[in-house]
Amino acid sequence: MLGKSEVAAREEDLAILTRYLASMVAAGSSDKTVLAYRRDCRQFLRYVAFKSVEFPGQVDYQQLRRYTIFLAGYNYQRASIARKLSAVRGLLRFCRSEGLIETCPADVLASPKLERKLPVVLRPAEVESFLDAIEVDNPLGLRDRALFELLYGSGLRSEEAVTLKLGKIDFEKEEVTITGKGRKTRVVPSTPVAMEALREYLQRGRPELVNPENTPQPRNARDDIVFLSSRGRPLGTSDVRRRTTKYVRKAAINKRVSSHVFRHCFATHLLEGGADLRAVQELLGHTSISATQRYTHLSGGHLRKIYERAHPRARLWTE
Repeated sequence: MLGKSEVAAREEDLAILTRYLASMVAAGSSDKTVLAYRRDCRQFLRYVAFKSVEFPGQVDYQQLRRYTIFLAGYNYQRASIARKLSAVRGLLRFCRSEGLIETCPADVLASPKLERKLPVVLRPAEVESFLDAIEVDNPLGLRDRALFELLYGSGLRSEEAVTLKLGKIDFEKEEVTITGKGRKTRVVPSTPVAMEALREYLQRGRPELVNPENTPQPRNARDDIVFLSSRGRPLGTSDVRRRTTKYVRKAAINKRVSSHVFRHCFATHLLEGGADLRAVQELLGHTSISATQRYTHLSGGHLRKIYERAHPRARLWTE
């Protein structure tokens, strides 16, 4: 691997990168995205420095093709290469916007074709088994039941759930306001069951987690965060993953399940129930309809049912 010890990126190139990352932050990109782009762009800048290519003026399509081959030679997965090229493309487009180059050579660079993998989805009965495996006779059980009911009832990402604030729950309207990717805010409905589980947790579970007995209040405690750990700290996504694994085993579900599975279940079960694809897209906070369309492939008979309900000639054979 082209390591930092072998060659360093030029200071003037890193200065451009710093300005680019600052523009990403100003545009609302998440901290994780900015860190990933920083890492990928620094790798590219080390590469062009090693090749004695002046950045950005001498970076052309052929140089980018060679960089793609370089990445493939280190056995990166296609998705990783596509992400790294996306970061470089963004950096070069920033250079164009700053007047450092006239055209962006990455605009005509094709990313590797990605294999579309269908997400794992639980059947409604399996979701019920998972939720029933959570015992609600203690604060942590009340918290977990409310958390997973909300993940399934509103289709939230784990990070959206663990950053949910108390003032963003509307029990009367049965909806929550969350901040998603790109720091975009959306309002999503939830189920009466999820709202009741949240109410129970906030009344009987969370007060005991805010300041556990004989435990000093942690410095990073947040009074307004809904889901807390046993030490009174805000719950993290790694905590959600561990709890997911625990209840999958307890419910004897024989599938490789991540905490993201409840978002998949939310979308798939809505579509199977006849929900409009555009509505599901809005509920999930997807910017592109293609990201939502993959859920239509999870149920073989879903599109057939919609077709038979909607097409006048198809109804003749089903009436």
